[in-house]
Amino acid sequence: MADKTTQGTHLNDHHKDRAFATKLIHFGSEIDRTTGASSVPIYQASTFHQFSLDEPQEYDYSRSGNPTRQALEDYIALLEGGKRGFAFASGMAAISGAFMLLSAGDHVICTEDVYGGTYRLLTSILPRMNIETTFVDMTDLDRVKAALKPNTKAVYLETPSNPTLKITDIAEVAGWAKEHGLLTLLDNTFMTPYHQRPIEYGIDIVLHSATKFLGGHSDVTAGLAVAANESLGRQLKQIQNGLGTILGIQESWLLMRGMKTLKARMEAHEQSARQLAAWLAAHPAIETVYYPGLPNHPGRDIHEKQSLGYGAVVSFDTGSGERTKRLLSKVRIPLVAVSLGAVESILSYPAMMSHAAMPREVRLERGITDGLVRYSVGLEDIADIIDDLEQALAYTDR
Repeated sequence: MADKTTQGTHLNDHHKDRAFATKLIHFGSEIDRTTGASSVPIYQASTFHQFSLDEPQEYDYSRSGNPTRQALEDYIALLEGGKRGFAFASGMAAISGAFMLLSAGDHVICTEDVYGGTYRLLTSILPRMNIETTFVDMTDLDRVKAALKPNTKAVYLETPSNPTLKITDIAEVAGWAKEHGLLTLLDNTFMTPYHQRPIEYGIDIVLHSATKFLGGHSDVTAGLAVAANESLGRQLKQIQNGLGTILGIQESWLLMRGMKTLKARMEAHEQSARQLAAWLAAHPAIETVYYPGLPNHPGRDIHEKQSLGYGAVVSFDTGSGERTKRLLSKVRIPLVAVSLGAVESILSYPAMMSHAAMPREVRLERGITDGLVRYSVGLEDIADIIDDLEQALAYTDR
């Protein structure tokens, strides 16, 4: 029989009904039931002895399942309110695995200003498998409806979108998709399950680049997927096992450690992000600020209906690529880097980083200008963050 010492117990009511902050710490595998250890054991094993061929154990080979990774997968399923979770080697591995649910000849409707890696997958790789995509502004349901084709099989959402932070009405799009029998997928990286739980609004599969806020410390690369029902869970399990794009055991443990502080970190991130967005909106050197917490954000009402907070990512436009490059050369607090969602602030230049794979004319159509930067607000003191940006912006005007 299978060893039950580390299996998740999140399906028990006493875990499901607890407050989110409690679930982060008490998720079913937080105490090893054999030794009483206060963290999930690291099962650094590639294979498992079978004590009886007639009664197979739960685990036989770590590509197919490992107790440490299983604890993480149960953990994210609990937080998102789904049936099954899956841990992949990266966010793009999770996204790619989810798209493997489709077949040749299928069509996808996707958020137009989607993450650059997802755009690259949908425009450079999946077309070779005869899977086509139409990109639309999902703030307008009529445009989503107009993109429907006889071969449409899935709708892919990002809300807030990356990097212009447009807001899609999740329940509205998911409800329409269900009427047409379409699979719905949503990248929840920016909001995390602390702020937004898309399955509660009808989404079928929730995806995360867990490298970002879930890990939170710029020290692990990981992706997570959560299926809303058992049927999709079985299909995703087959894909994960078949492709072998699993998350390593050490990374699984490290990610669980980072997730325990998610609520505390997200609250601190957001408090500073709201102050930074307000300061940028009043700054004469900034043309546009994108942040759903600003009073003039066109999607604020919808966002507040489906999310518990505004998040930690603020995008803003300096007016030109030249000014932005001068700004990036002078900031001292944030990393100037790809990625986001860490304890340290990260300032990214989408045109040459996250969205470099997107042709310039396509970027510009979607508002991703040469002057746009994306600031992932870290846990530094907000006064220092603002002072640093102030001196850097002053330099851009010289």
